[in-house]
Amino acid sequence: MKQFATVTVIGRDKTGVIARVTAFLFEQHANIEALEEQVTRGQFSMTLQASWRPADCDAASLRAGLDTLARRLGMEIKVRFTEPNRRQRFAIMVTKETHCFDALLAAHRRRQFKADPMLVISNRPDLAPLARKNKLPFAHIPWNDRAQAESQALRLLEEYQIDFVVLARFMKILSPNFVWRYKNKIINIHPSLLPSFPGPQAYRQAYENGVKIAGVTAHFVSMRLDEGPIIAQGSFQIRPGMALKELVARGQQLEAGVLVKAVKLYLGKRLDVYWGVVKEV
Repeated sequence: MKQFATVTVIGRDKTGVIARVTAFLFEQHANIEALEEQVTRGQFSMTLQASWRPADCDAASLRAGLDTLARRLGMEIKVRFTEPNRRQRFAIMVTKETHCFDALLAAHRRRQFKADPMLVISNRPDLAPLARKNKLPFAHIPWNDRAQAESQALRLLEEYQIDFVVLARFMKILSPNFVWRYKNKIINIHPSLLPSFPGPQAYRQAYENGVKIAGVTAHFVSMRLDEGPIIAQGSFQIRPGMALKELVARGQQLEAGVLVKAVKLYLGKRLDVYWGVVKEV
């Protein structure tokens, strides 16, 4: 069975980065399975998936060589191995609402996921008791300085060998610097039928605009707020005279189910993102 790894390269844009990284991987007997790169305001980002025949992969030599190459290029290069038979490991990021967090934990207890939650990260301490009750490590990271907070969160994700991240009503915006390291591996739930009503006041916007059908969207997080590829959606009708409080309660109930559905689809290996659109394959 093949050995797989994901390599991420991030730093100031310069000529020849792709050629030098891929050339080194070829020297390491790697096969390039997929490669995606982007330059945003002078910042170069690349995610590369590579594979090896079992006898051809020397992990220590690969890491040492990538570290050397990173220093020469003046960039950050990380490699994350995926063991073929290892269950996926995911982190849950929360703020203070419990409905999506509870739904994820309940689905895990019912063995609906082919994956295990390994870590809870939050910008507030409110849900620490719930995490401890479920025997999950809880990391409270104040988000006053986003760069510092994200750096601490990324170190934890690496330490716990996290494969993907679920935002269970995490109420902070992640920077491109964070998102690129887990491209199409961060799942968010948004309280509207995107692309309508992005941002933090989606239910209120729906209510004030008098929409007749509201809903929620689970999507991959991208560089742009609430514009990532859509994985799953759910909707409900707004009855005449329905108060905003009722609309929010109905929406939150739906959020939990759609987020669980999105995680199941992701783990079912049936998703592919093609030109910004999620396809089931």
